[in-house]
Amino acid sequence: MPTMSKLYEKTTLANGVRVVTGEMTGVRSASLIFYYGVGSRFERPGIAGVSHFLEHMLFKGTEKRPDPMQISQEIEGVGGILNAATGRESTNYWCKVPSTHFALAYDVLADIIRNSVIDQAELDKERSVIFEEIRSINDSPEDLVHEVIDEVVWGNHAVGRSIAGSEETVGAITRDGMVDFWRRNYRPDRLVVAAGGDVRHDEVVDLTERCFGDLAAVGEPDGFDAAAPDAEQEAPRVRLVERETEQAHLCLAMPALPYSTERRYAQSTIEAILSSGMSSRLFQEIREKRGLVYSVYGYFRPYEDVGQGVVYAGTDLERVEETVGAIVEELRKLRDEPVPAEELQRTKDLRKGRLLMGLEDSRSVASWIGSQELTYGEIRTPEEVMEKIDAVTVPEVQDLSRELFREDRLSLALVGPYDDEQPFRDLMRLS
Repeated sequence: MPTMSKLYEKTTLANGVRVVTGEMTGVRSASLIFYYGVGSRFERPGIAGVSHFLEHMLFKGTEKRPDPMQISQEIEGVGGILNAATGRESTNYWCKVPSTHFALAYDVLADIIRNSVIDQAELDKERSVIFEEIRSINDSPEDLVHEVIDEVVWGNHAVGRSIAGSEETVGAITRDGMVDFWRRNYRPDRLVVAAGGDVRHDEVVDLTERCFGDLAAVGEPDGFDAAAPDAEQEAPRVRLVERETEQAHLCLAMPALPYSTERRYAQSTIEAILSSGMSSRLFQEIREKRGLVYSVYGYFRPYEDVGQGVVYAGTDLERVEETVGAIVEELRKLRDEPVPAEELQRTKDLRKGRLLMGLEDSRSVASWIGSQELTYGEIRTPEEVMEKIDAVTVPEVQDLSRELFREDRLSLALVGPYDDEQPFRDLMRLS
């Protein structure tokens, strides 16, 4: 059974790069994640999508490894996995390898971060790939509805923009513009190097010093504009995307809390009550009891200054109004009726159990410590987080539900063969 021999160790280099490690016993793998505190929220509107585009381009060749195939072969050739992801406030590059090949993995990952050539021919080719990625989202109602609901809640603000950008903005990104964004924003004070598994802290620090010790800040970094719920919203919003589909896809959403508040533990408890597992309220009421959907789930997406709650459902075209009404009713219940103490305790036990089981893998440990360090500037132990979960009370859940589930803050996005908003507006009533 893998265990962590120490929870974590942290070292900050002279230039501000942070190194955090979680050493585990009983595992043979090592995972490495480079977290950068920059994402799509930091982009100017005219080059929206540049963070995601850059993430793709860093795998397209370096001076040392000019062929993209060489980059993947070096990791996969030892049984490893290499990938990356772009978010709104962060970007990460990661690999997982047998621990005997950790130094190789570090060399490959650091090489693409620092020495990619951003070849013009590769850039033009990858631009076409991203166009296809954007089109694939537009062609998939289940994916598209999540993009639309962000726009409905946040309007033109960067929080509501697609992380991939649009064909127009991606088409406007030049090589020089991308390199400028890369050099100014991939700064030492925005980098967290996280390693988990069969690793040694001193070794990771030494490798980081060797590969990033000379990294210096260049120019002025991009920041993001503070977002806030639209103060002018006085009634529910509805946006219909009229499509001939076999199934209706909908998202019901509302502004929510940022991650910067300790009340986030009450918010994540609400999420779990609604949507964690087959015993959750949404699954039990809307799928099991009513048979309205195959898929229904909810999530909260917190950012530094704002947050968003979303419930998704895919349902029969003839039962979409019933489904919207059923979801609204579940929000009303949470707002108006205290959660039974027994249900709250079950939810806490579920969350704690999944937290612990989720830390059995080297990548999950690297993610746990790296994301916390990047987000909060500190790392809480699983035991500390479980104490926070246990401390959430019935009144806190109800108070926050009343704050979040307000009729005048609800928004609905719906993809399907519908052209009349009014029936859906009429359903979005919590009174």
